Amino acid sequence: MCGLAGVFAYTNEASSVDCEELLRIRDNMINRGPDGAGLWFSENKRVGLAHRRLAIIDLTDAGHQPMSTADGRLHVSFNGEIYNYLELRAELERKGCVFQSHSDTEVLLHLYRLEGTAMLPRLRGMFAIAIWDEQDKSLFLARDHFGIKPLYYADNGNTIRFASQVKALLAGGQVDTTPDPAGLVGFFLWGSVPEPYTRYKGIRALPAGTSLTIDAAGRKKQQTFFDLIKELSFKGAASNKLTSDEVLEQLHAALVDSVRHHLIADVPVGVFLSAGLDSTTLAALAKETGLVELHTMTLGFNEFKGTENDETLLAQIVANHYGTKHSTHWVQQEDFEAHFENLLRSMDQPSIDGVNSYFVCKAAKEAGLKVALSGLGGDELLGGYPSFWQIPKIVKLLRPFAAIPQVGVGFRFISTPILKHFTSPKWAGLLEFGGNYEGAYFLRRGIYMPWELPEVLDSNLVREGWQELKTLRSLASMIDGVDNSRLKISALETVWYMRNQLLRDADWASMAHSLEVRMPLVDIELFRTVVRLVHTHHAPSKQNMAASPRMPLPDEVLKRRKTGFLVPTQKWLMDLPHNLDKQQKYGARALANTIYTFSK
Repeated sequence: MCGLAGVFAYTNEASSVDCEELLRIRDNMINRGPDGAGLWFSENKRVGLAHRRLAIIDLTDAGHQPMSTADGRLHVSFNGEIYNYLELRAELERKGCVFQSHSDTEVLLHLYRLEGTAMLPRLRGMFAIAIWDEQDKSLFLARDHFGIKPLYYADNGNTIRFASQVKALLAGGQVDTTPDPAGLVGFFLWGSVPEPYTRYKGIRALPAGTSLTIDAAGRKKQQTFFDLIKELSFKGAASNKLTSDEVLEQLHAALVDSVRHHLIADVPVGVFLSAGLDSTTLAALAKETGLVELHTMTLGFNEFKGTENDETLLAQIVANHYGTKHSTHWVQQEDFEAHFENLLRSMDQPSIDGVNSYFVCKAAKEAGLKVALSGLGGDELLGGYPSFWQIPKIVKLLRPFAAIPQVGVGFRFISTPILKHFTSPKWAGLLEFGGNYEGAYFLRRGIYMPWELPEVLDSNLVREGWQELKTLRSLASMIDGVDNSRLKISALETVWYMRNQLLRDADWASMAHSLEVRMPLVDIELFRTVVRLVHTHHAPSKQNMAASPRMPLPDEVLKRRKTGFLVPTQKWLMDLPHNLDKQQKYGARALANTIYTFSK
């Protein structure tokens, strides 16, 4: 995992690339890549690529980036990991390709030369890629299937600038920083800024599963190589009825295969271990692959000692059960205070979450790790959230009201002034939104409701942002053509919660500590296996996943009630010391109150 950046002045009116600007962008991301830095410029200085390196595969200088082909035609800056690069490399070698390194980066260069944009569906991994083709005079940008790795760009009509972080582009000093109403309103609606928006009108996120090609004439072509909705809608050929053992075996094979691929590295790999099913299953499967020594780590909080939210005791039981090299890291109020400002600086876009990710990544770094596996994605893939059963029930009950929207609007108008004094304001929108999946999901995951926003934001800004976001229409488009209720919720949770919140928080929090976090449960091959099983009426659950390891999980874990991984953030924020300046204290208290409001 690394940081990439670049500038392409694609019109004659544009100034050539400013080396100092590109350096500012690159070196703003030093934590993403403390192991090395590189720059490449075209002869006419119309193109510049930059890179910060966190060395994971091929630790030698041969893996240095930006990397170029021997003939100087292709130049790449790449962030991420291609987990099937060894298979692809073997295939390329059979076709006559000669390699100068053992890196996955060089595989991308040879594959792009042979297949161009058609290579993208063949990649298994997390990636953001920038390739300059000197022969075609074109820039190629691409982002992985699920959007695990970020890629932001600023295009003013003459020059495109791109980087792994919003703040890096800001550091360059040449992008439009006009506040974006859609980004701000989106944050208050969801607790994170929904893609492709950012806080700034001049910066956008390249959508997950897409590529963008720009040539020297300024022609732009955006292509989708992975469409989540099409994948969820495709049922494939009918299959024979499977037994429960056969379903479990197929799931086990897909899980072990994903974990095995995610363990590929030239440095030690650890596992974030909580008391939940996702991380404990990953630890079990990692040991099953034959890994000689597995590092695991858990966070503990004094505020949770003796309660069901204390993860440390069960995590230690799991570590003993599988013989891992385990460590427990206790996080105190004082640690939070000491790291509060750095945590906010590291947060590339505003988020109401990520504190837990920040501290567990810090613990992994202190344990000497460069790579750690996370159980992120298990709930979205295997139906682990309450939304998977709550939303279909709500929709079925309230569907008649969807046909008479005036009733819902009237109920909300009358009840809002009353209900807000006694319960969540969401209840006022139950009849208006609860009769379809997109509306019910908005009620379930939304933070502020749109009618609340004029109380905290300028009404004109709210109106502009809400109109641009088209929230309900966007949600509906995510499930258009998906006729299975579980897959509908999976689509919504994957795009709106996992991508916009969880994956983004995992990225900035891990990069703050120069740590690569990998998610074996967010894997394209595993995803396709689960979707196929769902379509053939063999939908696997979290319990099936937990039952899949050859060496079973401890009974204490299997019987534990799902609680989620909690951090006492609200209390810590409210207890921040008085030596903060007025603005810092106001921001901390506001964030604490927001977390409290969002958790209701």
